[in-house]
Amino acid sequence: MNKEENIKVGMTIGDPNGIGGEIILKAFEDPRMLELFTPVVFASTKLLSYYAKSFGLKTKIHGITSLDQIVHGKFNVLRLIKEPFNVQWGEVNSEAGALAVKSLASATEALKNNEIDVLVTAPINKESIHSEDFSFPGHTDYLNQELEGESLMFMVSNELRVGLLTDHVPVKDVPARINAKVIKTKIGTIKESLKKDFGISKPRIAVLGINPHVGDNGVIGTDDQDTLIPALEELREDGNIIFGPYAADSFFGNKKYQEFDAILASYHDQGLVPFKTIAFGHGVNYTAGLSHVRTSPDHGTGFDIAGKGEAHPESFIAAIHTAIHIYRKRKEYDILNENPLKKLSRKRR
Repeated sequence: MNKEENIKVGMTIGDPNGIGGEIILKAFEDPRMLELFTPVVFASTKLLSYYAKSFGLKTKIHGITSLDQIVHGKFNVLRLIKEPFNVQWGEVNSEAGALAVKSLASATEALKNNEIDVLVTAPINKESIHSEDFSFPGHTDYLNQELEGESLMFMVSNELRVGLLTDHVPVKDVPARINAKVIKTKIGTIKESLKKDFGISKPRIAVLGINPHVGDNGVIGTDDQDTLIPALEELREDGNIIFGPYAADSFFGNKKYQEFDAILASYHDQGLVPFKTIAFGHGVNYTAGLSHVRTSPDHGTGFDIAGKGEAHPESFIAAIHTAIHIYRKRKEYDILNENPLKKLSRKRR
């Protein structure tokens, strides 16, 4: 096997009181998964063994104490804690939050050091992770600080891709967070991601309005007329293939989204409600715009079903395959866009 066939996929445990451990183990019930890449879970063998016993799962766990002990063809689990963790299914507590943060921080450091190639994160609970040492509302903001680039929450599936102008902010604060710079930056990130990560040479991007009916020419607010529309016109003048803004209420119902490579929504629920309605269970949350690849499933911690053995791993599996696909697409893009003089020089040797 060459290095590409041995892509190392790092996985965080998420909130240990949720369904993260269950969906991770269920994803590897089929041993053929280990032929496609090399996994390493940032948690502990005791914790994963507890999950396996709780749900009657047969995934064979290979415990390691450092990343240089990773074995290809094994389900590797890096020991972050020695003591047993007391799982309390569906409970929000600081101990669970601390372990979730420790797993994320350790995995992110490994990603930065290229000890793993991509990162797939299990769901966290925003309340339990919040502390003096971790004040971020979620994965995206934390990774934006730790990795190079400008992050964008990009929900992707086979039939739909939705990016967000604003993500985890109160609805009342949305208009104040949207300005020409934000609009141009986010659209630029989507465009670059579509080209580098998905192999789309001339991306077609649709933008949804801020207010209902795009403000109805100022009758329902002037944010679209004052801010969004002028910014889009400037982007089109620069050669970007941008459409809109469209009224969000009918855009998905009439399947207009099928005409575009990506959709940019103004705020969280405007984009995620239709995305999860159309693609829930096989959609993926991808953090675009950063120097390294991170994905996660399209659902949360599942506290309501935690411990019941009812969680399905399909979205987590999709997140793994999407991360690997993007990693390889980036490699292809870099090769295709490498300095042609360097290519010529190598050929002559």
